[in-house]
Amino acid sequence: MGLLMTIDNGGTFTDACLIDGERVFRAKTLTTPYDLTKCFIEVIKAASKEIYGEENIRALLTDLDYLRYSTTGGTNAIVQKKGPRLGLILREGTNPSFLLGSNEEKEMFTAMVDDRIAGINPNGEGQELEARVVEVINQLLSQGANRLVVSLSGANMVEDEIKIKKIILRKYPRHLLGAVPVLFSHELVDDVNDSRRTWGALINSFLHSGIERFLYNAENVLREYRTKNPLLIFHNDGSSARVAKTTAIKTYGSGPRGGMEGTKALAQHYNIPALLTLDIGGTTSDIGLVKAGQIKEDVYGKIEEIPTSFSLSDLISVGAGGSSIFKVVEGKIVVGPESVGAAPGPACFGRGGQEPTITDAYLLMGVLDSRSYFRGSMVLDESRARAAIEEKIAKPLGVSLEEALVAMEKAYEEKIAKGLAVYQDQADEVTLLAFGGAGPMSACGVARAAGIKQIVIPRLAAVFSAFGISFSDIAHEYQANLVEIKGKGLQEKLNQLEERAKRDMFAEGFDISECTIQTHLSFFRNGEYQTITLDPLDTVIFGLEGAQDIRLHLKVERPIAHIKLENKKKLKEHAPAPLYQKSILNTEKQSKEIPVYRFEEMKPGAIGAGPALIEDEYFTCRILEGWTFKVNENKDIFLYDEGGKA
Repeated sequence: MGLLMTIDNGGTFTDACLIDGERVFRAKTLTTPYDLTKCFIEVIKAASKEIYGEENIRALLTDLDYLRYSTTGGTNAIVQKKGPRLGLILREGTNPSFLLGSNEEKEMFTAMVDDRIAGINPNGEGQELEARVVEVINQLLSQGANRLVVSLSGANMVEDEIKIKKIILRKYPRHLLGAVPVLFSHELVDDVNDSRRTWGALINSFLHSGIERFLYNAENVLREYRTKNPLLIFHNDGSSARVAKTTAIKTYGSGPRGGMEGTKALAQHYNIPALLTLDIGGTTSDIGLVKAGQIKEDVYGKIEEIPTSFSLSDLISVGAGGSSIFKVVEGKIVVGPESVGAAPGPACFGRGGQEPTITDAYLLMGVLDSRSYFRGSMVLDESRARAAIEEKIAKPLGVSLEEALVAMEKAYEEKIAKGLAVYQDQADEVTLLAFGGAGPMSACGVARAAGIKQIVIPRLAAVFSAFGISFSDIAHEYQANLVEIKGKGLQEKLNQLEERAKRDMFAEGFDISECTIQTHLSFFRNGEYQTITLDPLDTVIFGLEGAQDIRLHLKVERPIAHIKLENKKKLKEHAPAPLYQKSILNTEKQSKEIPVYRFEEMKPGAIGAGPALIEDEYFTCRILEGWTFKVNENKDIFLYDEGGKA
């Protein structure tokens, strides 16, 4: 196995994980939202310094086998509702109200399409139909549309969209239509549900231009250094594919999916029945569930609460993170959802931020060290943090600074714990996996508020989403609606999907013989989602009585190298020596001296009890009183609540 690199481009930090056999290197850099190519290059430079001892991007990219990358670009564009002006072509007479069933849909439709809607009757013939197509396109272009989406309803939707496509290609050669791409909904996904299919097409078109521009820029950077293999983009279904074979909508939420893939790997390796994830970043805490070794997914994944035809990880985002703004409203502390992000950042960053955050609170409580934060490359300003919290929290509440700090922490932990409760009901007993830059710091308090007794802090917690991406393979998934489920109709659909798989894997640089193919049917019965594996394919499928929304699924996968986790072994338990003692403010508003351990110096088998801090270069694990810890063979930290005060 050669060098493997994964990059997770988050809202505040861009993380990299570099795997060289059994060795793993980490790197982090601040995300540059104004130019994602910049932080992409910077984190590669930082990773090269980790492995070679000096910055040498050329050597790293020359030695690299595969680079897998996840970007927040799509997520940010949707959240901010910033993107191209879309023109939508529907079947003549269709009322667009089917796309406006919720407030979220109305707001998104206004941001994407607004009044740029037109209708076409594809049943027309010859010059009359051609004239209408030209009239509609000219109308939408004159209204300012710079991308077009064609989504027709009805049983002949595919044939009718193809008819319109042929006319457009004939009447608008590339040099005339210019840079106004047209997306036909059936080419993106085979789904008879008009709302899901149309929304998927609109969202994909809305994301495409920005994603395409950045990803091709990133790929060009790698080409300049003659990287062996093309850049692979990590998708929100857990697979990876090259830029040219990546659909824009597949990049939405891909970062959190990386964390879920890492969680799945740990759940299977440690045989943990239910692993609840807590990824605390700068703006949100993302919560998910891996049960019986499988990631909980939403079959019709929602993007900003809008259902689409694509399955997505069933995640909950709680508006509470390291950069979330705290304020006092009607005598109570409110956390988020507004955030100061990476720029200007928390007040203690000293970059102009004046709003109080949990990062400021943890600094003043002694949990964070102003000199060692972010490997000492960012010195935190306690005076700015104190001024922000005294002015905007302590003063409005009429309490001391210490009381304000404890109240902020409690509000923060309780808000996240409420998010965890949604999934706790779906398992008899759960273990919490806490990661992200701020996850280990709040894990014990959040777990105790939620009634969870066991926590896992992965050794790569600070870059865990990037680490999780390393478990992905090069893969493509396809689906087709089935009207006829008997031998011939099923076989024809399967042949079509297999042909697409052959073409796409050839474009990835692999013959289909090097790949594995899995097929299954999915359907709903009595409101419950069910699947039937098709291996081998029978000419008659049994067990579909009363089934609705039957779909054929095919996944083609080309495995690539993954990191190997250490198997469980008997370790010699020992109590590590603390690096020093530190004064920490506890929930009783008292400062107490507690031991601080350096994670890099701790060896497998290390055990201890809270209250204590375990400091890593990129994260701080806070262990509350009543909790014990143990470092296992993979240097993952297992925490157990034995009871006691916070």
